[in-house]
Amino acid sequence: MTLKQDTTSITTSISNPTLLAKVDQLRDLNIGQHVPLPQLVVVGDQSSGKSSLLESLSGVPFPKDQNLCTRHATQITSRRDKDECVHVRIIPGPRASEDHKKQVEAFQTKVSSASEFRDKFVDILKKANEKMGLRTDLSSGHGGAIFSEDVLKIEVHGPREDYLTIIDVPGIFRTTVHGTTKDDMVMVKNLVKRYIRDDRTIILAVLPSNVDIATQEILELAEEYDKNGKRTLGVLTKPDLVMEPTMRASVCDLVMGQKRPLTLGYFLVQNRSSDDGVKTVSELDQGLRIQPWSDLPKDRVGILALKEQLQSLLLDITRREFPKLVQDVASQIRQCTVELNKLGPSRQDEREQRSFLSRMAGIFQDRARAGLAADYNAHSSFNQTDLRLITHVVNLTDVFNADFQRLAHSRHFSSLEESQPLESPEPSDAGDRSESQSGLSVDTLRVLLEESGVDKISPKEQMELAEILVLPKDIPMPNEGFTDWIKEVYLQFRGLELGTFNPNLLSVAFTEQSRKWGDMTRIYMSRIIVTVHRFIAATLRSICPEEPTRIQLWAEILEGLLDCYRKAMAQADMLIQVQQRKQPYTLNRQFAADLSKSRGHRITALLRPKAKEDRRFAEPQYMVNLDDIAEAAEGKHNTELLQEEIHDILHAYYNLALDRYIDNIFQLAVDHSLLHGPDSPLKVFTQDWVLNLEARQLEDIAGETISEKKRRSRLSKKITDLHNALKILKSRDSY
Repeated sequence: MTLKQDTTSITTSISNPTLLAKVDQLRDLNIGQHVPLPQLVVVGDQSSGKSSLLESLSGVPFPKDQNLCTRHATQITSRRDKDECVHVRIIPGPRASEDHKKQVEAFQTKVSSASEFRDKFVDILKKANEKMGLRTDLSSGHGGAIFSEDVLKIEVHGPREDYLTIIDVPGIFRTTVHGTTKDDMVMVKNLVKRYIRDDRTIILAVLPSNVDIATQEILELAEEYDKNGKRTLGVLTKPDLVMEPTMRASVCDLVMGQKRPLTLGYFLVQNRSSDDGVKTVSELDQGLRIQPWSDLPKDRVGILALKEQLQSLLLDITRREFPKLVQDVASQIRQCTVELNKLGPSRQDEREQRSFLSRMAGIFQDRARAGLAADYNAHSSFNQTDLRLITHVVNLTDVFNADFQRLAHSRHFSSLEESQPLESPEPSDAGDRSESQSGLSVDTLRVLLEESGVDKISPKEQMELAEILVLPKDIPMPNEGFTDWIKEVYLQFRGLELGTFNPNLLSVAFTEQSRKWGDMTRIYMSRIIVTVHRFIAATLRSICPEEPTRIQLWAEILEGLLDCYRKAMAQADMLIQVQQRKQPYTLNRQFAADLSKSRGHRITALLRPKAKEDRRFAEPQYMVNLDDIAEAAEGKHNTELLQEEIHDILHAYYNLALDRYIDNIFQLAVDHSLLHGPDSPLKVFTQDWVLNLEARQLEDIAGETISEKKRRSRLSKKITDLHNALKILKSRDSY
């Protein structure tokens, strides 16, 4: 037997079904998994009368066959329309695979009348269960799952339908029967929790009147998410099975709010039993006009009263939550867009990957140019210390120059100034009190460099640059006794020269005097290399926040960087060898001028004892007899004269070579090899380099991981769905 639809129309109809229709459209898009939707959800234990209640409210004749009991959520929507028809389809669950989505979304059934639908519903339900992959026979231990997260949507249209949407979920059970397992028990409970946890859900807790309410787990579950009972409505079923007066009184106490009160209260309804004949909703409600049910408030008894209340609740919560729903959807779009932007541009294929890396390489080169030009306003990232490239290089070079002038010679040269004795060593701390080329105190620059941590090599840098770097070490102060040392060298290299000396002596002496140049230069070069290396790493961190991509890119360019550093070090080594191993020679006219000046100082020193002051002038003037000039050097031995000549030549050449060497080290080994030249490490990561990468390399560097691809796909799909939802919510179209 089938249930006849009641022809009595509920007097209170929905005055504005548009909002409710929009919410149903959002539910069709599965927006509920992202944003809570206003909804009525029917929950209860198995055998609580849930299916009968739904049948009474909607006219949908749920079968009593155990194999076809509620094993998935069912959304029943009634819509007033001039034409009568019923649409049935499946909304895939939130965790459904793409293949499963295609399979269940292909299920579409439409019947032209409610009566035809009642006749075909059992067959439709069986086919829907098959599409969901559910087991057809619960008693068999195989053949598919017992429960599904998919939603069966039944949409009933007709001229006498009132707008109402109710969602039914599987009943909670405590024992494993009919092929169910403990995992099924947990799944069903979690499914119920997922539907009732949101504040926009009205919970219809179905409770048999003939069972002690204290034993009903569904109320405890509802209290877990609705602690104050503000959105839980109790529906008491099966009053015809309550025989004892005390039990009937207990039911009346619930309806009257005198026992376990709920803000939305309790309703008492009579549903059709399995052995009833054809009964309308009105006929079922008539059965409640007996004592003690007839003494209860009329608006709390019967299907018609409950249905009217549900319509009102659904509309009220939808109206109240609608503005916030629009805000939530818009907020979700913004959040998802931020997350998607963090993933960067899509890199699904070779073209996208090459484009992605090319753009990054272009940005890198822009930052490199800005770092070399000290254009630190080019981007906010230049606030990082490691990105102030040229400033660190200049400061390091100024300190290197000051240290080189102070410490690079093995022995102090003798001072030949008139006002000083013949041999007066330079103060050992002269460099500390000196100024750099920029006019800044060298001590100030040392503090700046120490704060930048240029000598604090990290374990990662040590591992990457171990074969290249020369770690800092103490450089000894120059020794004294240059004259005695020159004498010793001269005696070791004397030959049969007449009035002159072995030219190889100058080469040996210069090599000894400049023997610290190599160590000091390699330490300086190492500091510059660390500075450049850190700049490149910091720049990549600022333009490529995705660590996996950055790690792969770094691995690809690292060997190229190391090769550039090796070449720069090799350039410095070549300059060291050129200075130390070649015969001293120069065409610079400054050499002759400095040598002449030294000779003049020596002659002046010899003539000073014989000079006589001429008092005819205001300023002191000294007169020398011409004959004294010829006799001035007569008292010196030829060896002493040659040693003085060697000293003066070496001194003049050393000063000239030192300045030339410092310039060459900076210009050729630093500026050309490490900063601006074609083989600079700053030019390893360029757009041309990207263009020459093979497909495999592109995939290794820029290709998205499986998890990233899934995340991008999920975010893109979510944003699309949310945008569609926002269009629906903001649409002015009437339903």
